[in-house]
Amino acid sequence: MKSTKTTLTASLLVLALLLAAFTSRPTKKPTLYLIGDSTVKNGKGKGDGGLWGWGNYLPAHFDTTRIRIENDALGGTSSRTFQTKGLWEAVRAKLQPGDFVIMQFGHNDDGALVDTSRARGTIKSNGEESQNLYNPLTKQQEVVHSYGWYLRKVIAETKAKGATPVVCSLIPRNGWKDGKVNRATDGYTKWAAEAARQGGAFFIDLNKLVADKYDQEGETKVGTVYFTSKDHTHTIEAGAQLNAATVAEGIRATKGLALRKYLR
Repeated sequence: MKSTKTTLTASLLVLALLLAAFTSRPTKKPTLYLIGDSTVKNGKGKGDGGLWGWGNYLPAHFDTTRIRIENDALGGTSSRTFQTKGLWEAVRAKLQPGDFVIMQFGHNDDGALVDTSRARGTIKSNGEESQNLYNPLTKQQEVVHSYGWYLRKVIAETKAKGATPVVCSLIPRNGWKDGKVNRATDGYTKWAAEAARQGGAFFIDLNKLVADKYDQEGETKVGTVYFTSKDHTHTIEAGAQLNAATVAEGIRATKGLALRKYLR
């Protein structure tokens, strides 16, 4: 009888230890990956000449004990060259189910399709148009697609890895007309929204959200507090902080986006 009790006690102890080990096993944190151009990360993530991307300040709006944030944006890239340079593939290879990807491109997509300096432009649409061109930088033929096509490709590949894609329209530049900041409503914002809808991604109209704030602040304040007179595209620290806060607001307002639960 005593032996039976001892055996039972030992079994219960082993079971308790196994249960404790299982329940105390740390849960892997999801990762939020940021991809984009220099308006998301300028320089090597430490600012460049006092100019900063909003991705540097986004972690302040999240509970980073529950989610990690990795800013993989690179200045000078477009939705095309972020992929042709292998930068997207490097991120895609790391994606795990439950992760998130926020993408913001457009500022550099307006460049030339082929030239001898950067060759980073994309066809200005969300369509299926393409051009087979000789790229003098790579010295190879390259099929160049539309801005929307490149976004839809990233969206599809993100979803295929079990991660959640979020498309942001590009932040507005410091350009004004009749007291209102210039917006990209009929171009890249429209195509980004269409690509997100077609690909089944979440969409944050960052261009509108930030432009609304700029309009309220006024041209003089925006041009001196958020920008310098020497650069109309890249914000200084205060501008990057404002844009990061606006991204967080956009996330919080997006229904169905699980990323919201990690916000502070």
